[in-house]
Amino acid sequence: MVNCLTIDWILLLEKFILIAIVILASLFVAMYETYAERKIAAFMQDRRGPNRAGPFGILQPLADGVKLFFKEEIIPSSSNKVLFILGPSLAMLTAMMTCAVVPWGGNLQLFGRTISLQIADVNIGILYVFAVVSLGVYGIMIGGWSSNNKFSLLAALRGASQVISYELAMGISLIALLMLTGSLSMKTIVEQQMQTHWNILYQPLGFLIFFICALAECNRTPFDLPEAENELNMGYHQEYSSMKLGFYLFAEYVNMFISSAIMATLFFGGYDVPFLNESSLAPNLAVIIGVVAFMIKIGIFIFLFIWIRWTVPRFRYDQLMNLGWKKLIPLALANMLITGGVILWLNK
Repeated sequence: MVNCLTIDWILLLEKFILIAIVILASLFVAMYETYAERKIAAFMQDRRGPNRAGPFGILQPLADGVKLFFKEEIIPSSSNKVLFILGPSLAMLTAMMTCAVVPWGGNLQLFGRTISLQIADVNIGILYVFAVVSLGVYGIMIGGWSSNNKFSLLAALRGASQVISYELAMGISLIALLMLTGSLSMKTIVEQQMQTHWNILYQPLGFLIFFICALAECNRTPFDLPEAENELNMGYHQEYSSMKLGFYLFAEYVNMFISSAIMATLFFGGYDVPFLNESSLAPNLAVIIGVVAFMIKIGIFIFLFIWIRWTVPRFRYDQLMNLGWKKLIPLALANMLITGGVILWLNK
C-alpha cells in the first residue's frame, strides 16, 4: 500500500534554500537601504554623507551593525522583561514573514526539476500579507507598553491607531484591483499582467492610495508620528539599545523592501519585462532577467520612500487622521464603486 504522506525531501530542501536566500537578501537590502538613505539625504543637503568606512563609505552599514552588536544592552528595571524582549522580536518576525508569498521570479529549470522562485503560492496571498502586517502593530504596542515609559507608550498608541486607520484605506483600495483580477494569488496576478497590461493602467488611483498607505504602514515621513523626536523624545523604542533597537530599525527597512515588492507585484507586473521575447531566450536566462527587472522596480520604490522622507515635512497628528479617515477611505470607496460599475457595464 502506497503511503499518501510520503514527504518530498528534495522539495523541502529547495524551499529551505529559497527561504534562506530570501531572508539573507532581505537583510542585505535592508542594511544597504540605510546607506542609500544617508547618501541620498547627503546629496539633497549638499553634504558628503558616510565616506570613511571603505570606498565611498560602502562598508558603513557593516560598521553600524558591529557597533549595535557590541553596544551595552540595557533593560530597564521597571519594565516587563519578557514583553520587552518580545516586542522587537515580533516586529522583525512579522516583517520577514511577508516575504513568503511574494513571487520573486518565474520557474528555474535545474537538475531536471522545476523550481518556483516563490516560497508559498497560496491562493489567498494578499489576505495573508494583510494578516501578517496587522500583527506587526503588536511589536510596536508591546515594546512601547513594556518599557514602562509614558513617552514610549504615547508613541506606541500613535503607531497603533495610525496603522489601523491606514490599513482600512489600503484594503479597500485593493478590493477594486481584486475585482479586476478575480484572484488573491500574487502569482496569478503577475501572470495576468504578463498576458495583458500592468494593473497601474487600470487602477492609478488605487495605486496612489496604496502607496500613501504604505508610507504610513512603514512609519515613513510624512507619517512618522510614532517616532516624532521633537514631541516624544525618540518614540516607542526610546528605552531600547543594542540589537533590540537594531531589530526595530531593521524591521522598518525590511517593511520598506517588502512593501516595494508588493507594489511592484500588484501594479507593475512583478518580474514581467515588457517587450521581452522570452521564447527567443534560454528559459533560465529569461527568469534571471525577470528577477533583475523585479529588483530594479523595487529599487525605484525604495528611492521614492527615501526621496519623500527628505522633501516632505511631517504631518500633525490631526492632519494624519483626517487624511486617512476623511480623504483616503472615501476615495478608496469611490474607486471601488466606479470600478464595479465599469466592470458591470463592460460585461453586459
